[in-house]
Amino acid sequence: MKYISTRGDQSSKHFCDILLEGLAPDGGLYLPAHYPQVDDAALSRLRSVYQNQGYAELAFEVLSLYIDDIPSVDLMALCRKTYTTEVFGSPEIVPLRPLENGIWLEALSNGPTLAFKDMAMQLLGNLFEYELARRGEELNILGATSGDTGSAAEYAMRGKTGVRVFMTSPQGRMSPFQQAQMFSLMDDNIFNIAVDGVFDDCQDMVKAVSNDLDFKRQYKIGTVNSINWARLLAQVVYYFAGYFQATQNNTEKVSFTVPSGNFGNVCAGHVARMMGLPIARLVVATNENDVLDEFFKTGIYRVRSSADTHETSSPSMDISKASNFERFVFDLLGRDGASTKALFGDALGRVGCFDLEAHPAFSQVTRRYGFDSDKSTHADRLATIKDTWEHHGMMIDTHTADGVKVARAHVQSGVPMIVLETALPIKFAATIIEATGREPDRPAKFNGIEALPKRVVTMATDVQAIKAFIAGHCA
Repeated sequence: MKYISTRGDQSSKHFCDILLEGLAPDGGLYLPAHYPQVDDAALSRLRSVYQNQGYAELAFEVLSLYIDDIPSVDLMALCRKTYTTEVFGSPEIVPLRPLENGIWLEALSNGPTLAFKDMAMQLLGNLFEYELARRGEELNILGATSGDTGSAAEYAMRGKTGVRVFMTSPQGRMSPFQQAQMFSLMDDNIFNIAVDGVFDDCQDMVKAVSNDLDFKRQYKIGTVNSINWARLLAQVVYYFAGYFQATQNNTEKVSFTVPSGNFGNVCAGHVARMMGLPIARLVVATNENDVLDEFFKTGIYRVRSSADTHETSSPSMDISKASNFERFVFDLLGRDGASTKALFGDALGRVGCFDLEAHPAFSQVTRRYGFDSDKSTHADRLATIKDTWEHHGMMIDTHTADGVKVARAHVQSGVPMIVLETALPIKFAATIIEATGREPDRPAKFNGIEALPKRVVTMATDVQAIKAFIAGHCA
């Protein structure tokens, strides 16, 4: 399998090259040159693999369709090392739980940092360590987080040979639990940087550094944000696992509602659907930062400024520039790299928006690609958390509540609607208490985490400053 850029660079690369690279040299995102197709026979075989051999084997089968430069025996070992009951809490790894009226929750938050990001990040850490050892190289990971990516990346990379992590986050905009998870880590290869701005400022800094090709090559800069194809690929697997748990045979379809800010999680669903997984609808659930909902309703993609990015009670979705959205638009426009570059490389930089409402492809967003969307507010969040607790005895976090609220409005009779769980409630305790009047359960290993010593530096939104910080710690 070869990989190409969304902005037209056709210099085909193998998986392990883009694993360590992040953005393409032209500023685009990597995608496979084609999506492998899973027909009925292949789907039946994958169903049997998951049911009889487990999630790690399913992951191996899906990943093998995209990775041909890691020996099969090694890739299988990496999958088995990653997806264990000890790490993720159950043999199913992503168990499906019924909620109500055809709505299910897919549990993705039982990993080390209690968020769905662990599903991909744990594999990414093992892939990085494997490939760096094979090459005898080191990697400096530069990332941006609105809350969960940072802790998932740091827990996956801590102590890994040949890897340093430089993680930026918006100062004061994560929950106390999220901050404590990251800032309490004292590992020598972990560096936390609180940026005076919002998540999009952090993400812009990461992209600016990645686009400085000389600096990127000199300091071996890689990424763990979902602009990294390997992370998105790992997320494709749990769409297959959710489908197999919700259905009895391949004639049935399911829909997924996905809380989304940066479009990575739901983009993995798009990839699974393009491969042939029988997905009826992919419903994007946003919070008050509704740049994605606006696009799917109007065709207008309008990036918000830092000042116009709302601080909400589902902070991991406080994002107004969805990086992974470029991958979908590339497919929507018939994989036209020049057109994609004109939108994401030119129009967004010049005027901060683009409008596809009149473009013939926009009519295919739902008809061909199955997308729909809606948004949720703080009041919706509180009501959904309260209702889910009182009527089902199930406590959900704020982002999952956004998903449940939106799913209830889009569920179709006879089609299971799977809501992807985002995190465990303890990560957003203040809002859970506001909604239910009680403290959410806390795994014993995180008792007292907020009181631990913290190690973090603060920084202005300054690309040169982050470069100097990286260079100073790589001497």
